[in-house]
Amino acid sequence: MKNHTAIAIASTVTAPGRPRTRRCSEGMPDEENWDQRLGFLMHDVSRLRRLVFDSFVEPLGVTRSQWWVIAHLSRHDGMMQSDLANVLELGKAALGGLVDRLEASGFIERRPDGTDRRVKRIYLTPAGNGLVNQMRAMSHEMNERILADLDHQHRHELAELLQQVKKNLLALKRESEATGTGTSFDIE
Repeated sequence: MKNHTAIAIASTVTAPGRPRTRRCSEGMPDEENWDQRLGFLMHDVSRLRRLVFDSFVEPLGVTRSQWWVIAHLSRHDGMMQSDLANVLELGKAALGGLVDRLEASGFIERRPDGTDRRVKRIYLTPAGNGLVNQMRAMSHEMNERILADLDHQHRHELAELLQQVKKNLLALKRESEATGTGTSFDIE
């Protein structure tokens, strides 16, 4: 029989110079504890969505890395190549190879910056914009299938909850970057 009594387990994890306390949620059986399952669930959903989207866009002949560059440019066209590498967390050489292949395919073009000729900016071409439109249509179809059993209200709530999780994660990231160490926090 499952034990539904309050669980309060504390353990100390030592980070460089900073103890962290981890506490399981109270009132939940251990095997249903979101503190332990949420990260795995988010990772699996993200991984599976990427794999499914890869199969959707496969007929377009675009790799995951390429569609990630194109998708980002569709929202921030004309970025400097170095800034795009930073945003996508890619090395400059790795991004350079992707940009070379996408440019050879006619989906993007490099142009010199208007004020600094050493800087290259990356723009979608008309063919690139056409590819974005196809990718959006495929993404919409895929999302409809993924969310098939969720009504409008639940879809809206899911998006709001994920936005809040993203906001919290960004705050933790900024805190960690500001202190230069891992962030200490309680999981409750």
